[in-house]
Amino acid sequence: MRQQTHFGFETVGTDEKEKKVMGVFSSVASKYDIMNDAMSMGMHRLWKMRMLGTAAVRHGQTALDVAAGSGDISIGLLKKMGGKGRVVLTDLNGPMLREGARRVIDAGYLPGRADCIQSDGSKLPFAENSFDCVTIAFGIRNFVDIAAGLAEFHRVLKPGGQFLCLEFSKPVLPLLDVVYDAYSFNIIPPMGELIAGDRASYQYLVESIRRFPDQQRFEKMLGKAGFELVRHDNMTGGIVALHRGYKL
Repeated sequence: MRQQTHFGFETVGTDEKEKKVMGVFSSVASKYDIMNDAMSMGMHRLWKMRMLGTAAVRHGQTALDVAAGSGDISIGLLKKMGGKGRVVLTDLNGPMLREGARRVIDAGYLPGRADCIQSDGSKLPFAENSFDCVTIAFGIRNFVDIAAGLAEFHRVLKPGGQFLCLEFSKPVLPLLDVVYDAYSFNIIPPMGELIAGDRASYQYLVESIRRFPDQQRFEKMLGKAGFELVRHDNMTGGIVALHRGYKL
């Protein structure tokens, strides 16, 4: 019997979900940044700045940016490292990774400082204890096996290394969930159709947010994966949460 999981609100086989997720991001890659600005009214830039401000990376260190997308976090990490340091961008989706590669090159970073490797985040092609910091922004909820991904992030971190995950979460302010649901389901899919020519992909992205574990459940998953000193910080009333943990 095939293993089943969810693709938004739909129940699918695990192999089918991977193909569907790949289709979503292949479809939206060229409009990804434009849609992020439109959907979040520019707030995603502030959320990412908060993440980068929390990143414990220093001159000369090495970081891994998983589901790197168009490279926003990777470029920010490189800037924070200064004149020396390396970031590896990895993404399962080829078109998204090409967008990231284009962005880091445009920002002036050449191979050796920023390297792009296409890979599955739950089966990373890196040795144990390879990175000082592992980051993922708005990507973990698309994993077929989130627990396997977290275990991999822990494996490739060096002892003392930091893991940071920025992800949509559960609103904690009164009535914000009602307003957020109304906006998400009634505005974002039509916006996706208008800007990116793809309503279905953004319908999935909205649904995937609702299926993702809330702040406390995700913290427990981090603990089970071996992370310690686990905590989260809510942003915009809990619409987004920044999770962190360490390999000690």
